[in-house]
Amino acid sequence: QVHLVESGGGLVQTGDSLRLSCAASGRTFSMMSMGWFRRAPGKEREFVAASFWAGGSTYIADSLKGRFTISRDNAKDTVYLQMNSLKPEDTAVYYCAAGRTASVQNGAYDYWGQGTQVTVSS
Repeated sequence: QVHLVESGGGLVQTGDSLRLSCAASGRTFSMMSMGWFRRAPGKEREFVAASFWAGGSTYIADSLKGRFTISRDNAKDTVYLQMNSLKPEDTAVYYCAAGRTASVQNGAYDYWGQGTQVTVSS
């Protein structure tokens, strides 16, 4: 069993930055692929970013490249999502997920956090 706890969400203004954190426990973090997803009001959950445990590969949704980055600190069992130049359309609940492989698909992940709210005001 893996327990994931997101933090760092909040209310910001357009153009601001936020860094979300996701602390993991329960398994060897360095061997888990990690993903970030988000769900905006009235919309389906969508892929944001992923970090593959082997080789350090990272993936960012095409629409977010240049503004969002994912990183991980295996010594702290934590994955981060750095979000810059935030826009109102980035408003969503952001979820951290863990699995054996990095993927854009929800179903590839076995464990999910409770989510953290990010609200970007115009």
